[in-house]
Amino acid sequence: MDKQQIWAAVLGELELSLSKANFTTWFKNTSVLDYDTKKVTIAVPNTFTKDWLKKKYEANILEALKNVIGGVEKIEYEVKSPMEIKEVKLHTETKQELPEEKPLNYSINPRYTFESFIVGNSNKLAHAACLGVAKSPGKKYNPLFIYGGVGLGKTHLIQGIGNEILQQSPKKKVLYIPSEKFVNDFIASISSQRTNDFKNKYRNVDVLMIDDIQFLAGKESTQEEFFHTFNTLYELNKQIVLSSDRPPRALNTLEERIRSRFEGGMIVDIQAPDLETRIAILSAKCKSKDIKMPIEVMEFIAQSIQQNVRELEGALTRVVAYSELNNTSPSIEVAKSSLETVLSRSKNRTIKIQEVLDAVSISFDIRIKDLLSPKRNKEIVLPRQIIMYLLREDLHLSFPQIAKALGGRDHTTIMHGYRKMKNLIKEKDTLRHDIDAVKDKIYTI
Repeated sequence: MDKQQIWAAVLGELELSLSKANFTTWFKNTSVLDYDTKKVTIAVPNTFTKDWLKKKYEANILEALKNVIGGVEKIEYEVKSPMEIKEVKLHTETKQELPEEKPLNYSINPRYTFESFIVGNSNKLAHAACLGVAKSPGKKYNPLFIYGGVGLGKTHLIQGIGNEILQQSPKKKVLYIPSEKFVNDFIASISSQRTNDFKNKYRNVDVLMIDDIQFLAGKESTQEEFFHTFNTLYELNKQIVLSSDRPPRALNTLEERIRSRFEGGMIVDIQAPDLETRIAILSAKCKSKDIKMPIEVMEFIAQSIQQNVRELEGALTRVVAYSELNNTSPSIEVAKSSLETVLSRSKNRTIKIQEVLDAVSISFDIRIKDLLSPKRNKEIVLPRQIIMYLLREDLHLSFPQIAKALGGRDHTTIMHGYRKMKNLIKEKDTLRHDIDAVKDKIYTI
């Protein structure tokens, strides 16, 4: 394979594991610049993309490269202008100006409906809240804030609201966007001196739905514009729906005034589905695709893939494809063979201390340096105690070992922090969800 073919294959793997918005935003204008048996150099369009890929997606990229060409141990990044990068096209090029809009509901996927959403104990509150919003937009649960891990159905529910509203009131202006698009449109409106067009687009709607709102964190000018957009719509009784991978209180670099707006509405979470719900999801998928799958095979897949609906559906696709390629019917043996690499990877995975630190740092948007420091302000103490809990429960480290990992603290401090977390988890569902979200990130870093 040449460099372009290698990168096309890598992008194909990454696209399966990332949201469409993240994949398009961070892997546009990238390519393989050079490679050998141990190292691959990736061309990126700017330093920001380089830092983001290194921090967020390097493990994903490395795993995909190993699957494609094997043996790769190191990734380097080199900033090149887009003109110099021989890009593997992800989508059509965009101009540096605010795009001329078609009907506002252009990006809502018609497949994402309430009817096609499988309800279980892990998501029934979020589902009920979304139904309430769809029936009475702007009057009930405004704003609605949905949070949960990757691949659990947040986007499906949000777009389900949009589809239901449009079915009942086709003339309503419903706008669904990932937060990256809000940011990009705002930047484009400034550079093209068309800020009024931007305001008209986002403030002249009946329903505004923004996915992955956590990506506004740290972007001060965009937050300012979002704050005014939010207030304008709220005062006009227009519906606002937001999603995030964490609750508002954990969005530490989002302005307090914005977080308080979120907390003034309805906050619901989606957790990893239980076994019965996972089987129901697989059954519904098989029915919609006219796939004949024995119940015992669905049970095996559901027991093997526990955290993520997207991975669950991907595993089903893999089993079906393996069956077709080998001209055999789906069975547990076929499922074991087709999912062998996935299952062995998770079974043999040894979590490292650094991975726990990285996951907590990303989840709570706090620098590792601060987590290891003597600082005791509230927004640092809780994430630090989550680290203590995970290092004890999941890595089975002794208290002195944890103390050493956290900058040489006294081991009695670690004991106190761990026991406090263990008791709090029994009392607070939101804290248990936060820890589950951190664990989810550990396996994707």
